[in-house]
Amino acid sequence: MTEAGRARLVDAPLAPPAPTAGLIDVLGRRYLLKLLVRREISARYQGSFLGLLWSYINPLTQLFIFWFVFGYIIGRGTVENYAVHVFCGLIVVHFFTETFNAGTRSIVRNKALVRKMAIPKEMFPVASMLVSLYHVGPQLVILLVVCLVTGWTPDPVGMLAFVLALSVIAVLGTALALIFSAANVFFRDFASAVTILTNFVRFGVPMIYPYSLVDDRFGRFAEFYLLNPIADAVLLVQRAFWVGTTSDPDETIAEQIPDGLLLYGVGALLGSILLLGVGQLIFSRLENKIPERLS
Repeated sequence: MTEAGRARLVDAPLAPPAPTAGLIDVLGRRYLLKLLVRREISARYQGSFLGLLWSYINPLTQLFIFWFVFGYIIGRGTVENYAVHVFCGLIVVHFFTETFNAGTRSIVRNKALVRKMAIPKEMFPVASMLVSLYHVGPQLVILLVVCLVTGWTPDPVGMLAFVLALSVIAVLGTALALIFSAANVFFRDFASAVTILTNFVRFGVPMIYPYSLVDDRFGRFAEFYLLNPIADAVLLVQRAFWVGTTSDPDETIAEQIPDGLLLYGVGALLGSILLLGVGQLIFSRLENKIPERLS
């Protein structure tokens, strides 16, 4: 090698220690992702006598509380099957807040693996989302049982709405988790800020109150309310399950479900995908500095 060649080699920038293709690389390492998800689930219930049964007990308890308190003590005469109405919203809200909260802390919580293993760091927020999705399962089982008891039957539009709702929250939660998990490495205040922010989520969606209340109060400005993708997801799940438990589903759709809800859902999904792309760009910019900030 000539002296000029050696000089170019010495002056060349160092390659990153573990170049990855981001989320695409995560999908290519599904086995490792599966191990991370299993590890997170096992760690959550380690040392627990009831173990995974808690994933059924917790949502069942919440359903009973809403049914008893709002159905019998306070009374919600304007909303038929109010407990089901609320529980549909709880599934969405819990999926989002758990993904956002756990995803924000995922890299710091797994700093030993981040420092020692050459794996795409996006894997940790994605694993947090999948763990949250896993916990949707028991909630969905309870919701299905209650809905079937009240006379619900599935319909194609409703099932499409449910899949669309889960897709919106999965993509949106992952996008925000990517951004905030990287930011939390540099400033740990972000984890606390996310915890506070997620406390407001349930009041910004038609869960405790029906959408018709928003429509009556704000009129045509209620369309701005539907720009909230989490609110769209809640309404989509209510369309899938709660509507079918009412005495007149067609009337419920006309009064409680906004026109063009599926289109709003598709728009929310596209917006979430765009945010996911932005999140990946931000994460990639910060990724190489993460290990040294964790040491």
